[in-house]
This record gives sequence, structure tokens and C-alpha cells, in this order.
Amino acid sequence: MRRIDKDERAHGYVPGDNVDDSSSKMKLESVSPLLPPPDDCEHSPEDPISQNGSLFGAVFNISTTMVGAGIMSVPATMKVLGIIPAFVVIVLVALITDITVEFMLRYTSSGESTTYAGMVGESFGTLGSLAVKICVITTTTGVLIIYFIILGDVLCGNESKGITHLGILQEWFGIHWWTSRAFALLIVAIFIMLPLVMLRRVDSLRYSSAISILLALVFVAICSSMAFSALLSGKSESLRILPDFSQVTSLDLFTTIPVFVTGFGFHVNVHPIRAELGRPAHMIVAVRTALIICVAIYFAIGFFGYLLFGDSIMPDMLVNFDQNSNTSAGRLLNTIVRLSYALHLALVFPIMNYALRANIDELLFSNKNKRALALDTPRFVSLTLALLALTYFVAVAIPNIWYFFQFLGSTTIVCLSFIFPAAIALRDMHGISTTKDQVMAIVVIILALGSSAIAIWTNMYGSGADQSSTIM
Repeated sequence: MRRIDKDERAHGYVPGDNVDDSSSKMKLESVSPLLPPPDDCEHSPEDPISQNGSLFGAVFNISTTMVGAGIMSVPATMKVLGIIPAFVVIVLVALITDITVEFMLRYTSSGESTTYAGMVGESFGTLGSLAVKICVITTTTGVLIIYFIILGDVLCGNESKGITHLGILQEWFGIHWWTSRAFALLIVAIFIMLPLVMLRRVDSLRYSSAISILLALVFVAICSSMAFSALLSGKSESLRILPDFSQVTSLDLFTTIPVFVTGFGFHVNVHPIRAELGRPAHMIVAVRTALIICVAIYFAIGFFGYLLFGDSIMPDMLVNFDQNSNTSAGRLLNTIVRLSYALHLALVFPIMNYALRANIDELLFSNKNKRALALDTPRFVSLTLALLALTYFVAVAIPNIWYFFQFLGSTTIVCLSFIFPAAIALRDMHGISTTKDQVMAIVVIILALGSSAIAIWTNMYGSGADQSSTIM
């Protein structure tokens, strides 16, 4: 029996003793689905657990998870960081994201678990698995509530510092009971969100995810066209290439990092998407393709938004569009931007809900003898309806609760995106980490903990500079 080389383990290839190398590779490429089939049935095209997910569907679903509500906060980071440092930070966070996702994929292939919590549990036991579930549930619940709140603000307006901002419905039809926040969000929840969250396979969301990314590109196109128009007419704002330390401190720079960490934090959906791909090797291709798409979208939105509004850019760029709608063309663009953004969020909602539902089910119904959630219709429907109702009622009852979740980007999302995957590589329960892997894992943990601590401290006790807001 030949000795197993560590590099072969690091890449998930461990030859068998009595089989040839090709058969060993085939065995390692086979991955158990997240939702195992019953013993007495076979996969069919309609089977919600069959591994026939498409590569393009994975790219769209990953991209949609990343391009959430945070796109409106990216231009404000340009004001704090400057153009060049902002681009460097975007690329750096994307690279770290790629490293940590690769850790997750390799340790999932080497282990027996097919969920995020289960993978961490293999390295850190029950407490580690529970920590992941709590972080996922806290993060995704907060994000979904925030999506509802932003939708309510866009459609029905809000009141901030004594100033009333009318929503699209109120501008069109006036203030009535049927243009209120509660009724408008109920209609959105029933007719847009409910049909999508009832889909049992994450790959089934690929079309809605594709539309969501298309709407983000529409927003980029609008911003870029308005910025070029302003540039040609001499009305564009001057850009800050580097930070202006007369207005911000070095600590203020760290408050922008949670915005990008939140934006690139799709780790909660790595396992569901991977489980439905016919070939797990396609997952890393989908991840890197999606990262390239999102880096381009984030930088384009940040650059053109900053070029258009300059230092007057707000933490939520929608406010800037609202302030520049005193002409008919401006009002039309404002309406298009807000409507496309609202629909974009409504289409992002189901992909985030998928991770929340899966982790709550894993927490409450961890009995291995129970049927998979997608195959247990009463459990699936009741849990789906309960979560949709909960997020709706909290968003309507406490529309300012999103302040409570501002620190998610510096806490639970950092743990899910960087700390947990790096800790698994350091623990190395399967003996597949190379020295390079462990060095990178240590660097990732130091960067994550250091930047998060500084960001939290600055947000709580900072200089009071106009900082970018951590919006999901």
C-alpha cells in the first residue's frame, strides 16, 4: 500500500488500496445530496432532491445572494476610502471570500456532513454546530426583516428626523389604507415572495435570481448614464482618489469593511447550492464567476454613484435620487430606480429565506430518522409560512428594528464568512490542510477579528464623521 501524499489529501484525492486511481476519483466526485431520498424511491425529473442543478443557475443564485440591499451603501464607502483604496478593499474581500469558500468545499468533500453546521460540527462538536446555526438564523432573519423594511420605505415612504418621505404608491395614488405599509407589504409577500419561497429546490430560483441580477445591472446602467451626462455637461462631482484625513480618521476607514463583508457573505448558501449540482467541481467555477460579476457590479455602482453625487452621497443612495427629482425626467428616473430596487429585493428574499428555513429545520428537527424537509410537505409548508409571517409582522410592527442589525456585518456575518471556515482549516480534522492553508487561515482570522473590532468600536465611540452605514 503506497503512502498517501499530503498534497493529494489537500485536493481531496485519496487513492484506494485495492482500486485504480480513476475509480477512486469517481468515488470522491460523488457527493451525497443535502436532502437524501427515501429508500424506496428513485430520482425523477420532478424530484426536489435530484442533482440536476445547472452551473448557470448556481452562478445566478450565488450572485443574487451577494448583490442584496448593500449595493446602495457602496457609493458612500467611496467617499470615505477614496476610489483606489475602495477598489483594493473590494478585490481583497472577494479574494478572502474565495479562499474561505474553497476551505468549505474541500472539507465538505472530505467529511460526511452536507450542511454548514454539520461541517463545523465535525471539527468542533455540538457547540460548534450550534454556533453556526445561531449565527445563520440571526443573520438571515435580520436580513429578511431589513428587506421588508426597505421595501416598505420604497413603496410607502417613511419619516426621518421630522421629514416625511412619500413612497411610490403614495406619490401615485395618495395616502389611503391600501397604500399603507402593512397592506402593501402583505400584497408583496403573498403574490411575489410566497410563490418563490414555496419552491423546494434552490436551483428553481435561478430565473428569479437572473432577473434580480438584471435589475442590478439596470441600476448600474442608469447611474452610469446619468454620471456621463453630468460629466459631459460639466456638472459631475470631483472624485476623491485617496482618503481625506481632514474629514475622516484612520479608524473610520474600517467602518466600510463590514459593508463589503456583508455584500460578499453568501457562505450560508454554499451547501444548498452545491448539493444540487451534478458535479461538485462546478461549484468552485460558479463561485469564482459570481465573485467576478459582483466585484464588477460593486465597483461600477460605487464609482458612478460617487461621480454623480460626490460628497453629498448618502449612506443609502436612494435618498440622493429622491433629492434630485425636481424635474419630470428626474422624477421618472427616480421612480424607475426605486421600483427596480424594490423588485430586486423581493427577488433576493427567497434565496436568503432558503438558508434560514434549512437551518431552523436542522436545529428543531435534527432526528436523522425524519424525512428530508423538501419531502415532508406538512413540515415544509408550515415552517415556510411561519417564517414569512414572522418577518412580515416584525417589519411592520417595528420598522426601525434595522438599527439593531447594523452590527451583523461586524459580528455574525464575519464569523460565517471568514472565522468559521478558517478555523476548520486550522483544526484540520481530515488532515488535508497544507502549511500554506494554515498560514492563510491565521491571516484571515486576524484580519477578520481586527477589522471587526475596530469597526464596532468606531461605530459606537467613533469620531462622529459621516460614515457609511452597514446595510444588508
